[in-house]
Amino acid sequence: MAAKENSKTALRLTEGRPIKLILLFAIPVFFGNLFQILYSLVDTKIVGSILGADALAAVGSVSVLYTLLTGFFNGLSLGFSVITSRFYGSGDEKGLKKNVAGAIVLGFITAAVIIVLISLFLRSILGLLHAGGGQADMSRQYISILIWGMFVTIAYNLCANTLRAIGDSVTPLVFLIIASFTNVALDYIFILNFGLGVKGAAIATVVSQFLSAVLCLVHIYRNFPILHLSRADFKLSREQVFSMYQSGLSMGLMSSLVNFGTLVLQSGINQLGTSIIVAHTAARKVFEIWNLPVSVIGSSMATYCGQNYGAKKYDRIRSGIKSALILGICWAGIIFILAHTISRYLIGFIASTDSEEILYWGTKYLEYDMSFLTVCVLIVVLRNSMQGFGDYKTPIVSSFIELVGKLVFTFVFVRIFGYWGIIWTEPVIWCLMVIPLIVMTIKNPIMKKQ
Repeated sequence: MAAKENSKTALRLTEGRPIKLILLFAIPVFFGNLFQILYSLVDTKIVGSILGADALAAVGSVSVLYTLLTGFFNGLSLGFSVITSRFYGSGDEKGLKKNVAGAIVLGFITAAVIIVLISLFLRSILGLLHAGGGQADMSRQYISILIWGMFVTIAYNLCANTLRAIGDSVTPLVFLIIASFTNVALDYIFILNFGLGVKGAAIATVVSQFLSAVLCLVHIYRNFPILHLSRADFKLSREQVFSMYQSGLSMGLMSSLVNFGTLVLQSGINQLGTSIIVAHTAARKVFEIWNLPVSVIGSSMATYCGQNYGAKKYDRIRSGIKSALILGICWAGIIFILAHTISRYLIGFIASTDSEEILYWGTKYLEYDMSFLTVCVLIVVLRNSMQGFGDYKTPIVSSFIELVGKLVFTFVFVRIFGYWGIIWTEPVIWCLMVIPLIVMTIKNPIMKKQ
């Protein structure tokens, strides 16, 4: 029996023109992720303009650790939801419910273990990162709140990715918009009115995410009977746990390897001085926004390929990948032009500065790295598509190449060339890590016409 849902926002990706469906699904995801990035961007802007460069450096020096954790938990929940999308595509309602229940159990157990371990060793981790410098206390206060707020993060990601797995990418957008405006208001209240400093920015982020998670749960309860679970759904078999962790940890580790490499790179950046930290922090915010359509197309392909893999419509997987690559490459062309025209103005706006050193290095980072965005498009689309149709190994191999590359650049080239070593890190590594993805995609039987 085909799975049923009541919400008109759900989108079945197994029927219709692939490029249209991918856009219809991806556009709400894009704006949802954009508003999620605004959580961090607003913190950066307000902290920099109200509390000054030292506070901004304190936040920037540990933001990569937050990105690492959020990336892992989003990848974990997305991996779980890919299996949900397969059950949805095949019409297996019972399997879908058991997978959603399993995602809740395994998601929170995994989160509890990681959060406790990170909290126990936080001082040592921040020491390895050389985080904060003279603002070490501010850095620790800020990241500690965000780490314990990861329980809220995993709750929202589980809800949002489950809704997306059954084709509803609109609802998470609506709730994130509400939460983003809440975050802006709370930033000013906690920082200006209550005088909480960087702690206020962190609290505002957690409270806003909690609001979006609650709204998602209410929406699911009211509109999606297919996601109403019983006690029996929570009885997990060993095979189910293995299958879910294979997918969830694969995507979580894929993201973690990428972000851990970035975290190691940040440790090198943190030794180059406050101006470089601020320049890189601002440039990465711009990079995150410009790269957002690429990452959204990628995550959309995981769901698209998952639904069509469950429905055994392999021809649609092939045509969908081609469409996604066309969309991504067109976007990369637009960003190339923007990077070489308005980067300086964006760095100055985000960092709230007219420092020539900050503007110069932030601009150079964007000009060089964005020139290679087409390679990044290939990486993101192919490895997410692979996750959707069951190739969990190749994306991890590709991500491991990125990790090793960033380790080498951090401990060798950054020491020799300074920030120029940082600038050239990702373009070189992207060109290396795309190779196994292209080779294994071509070899995969699904990519060959029957």
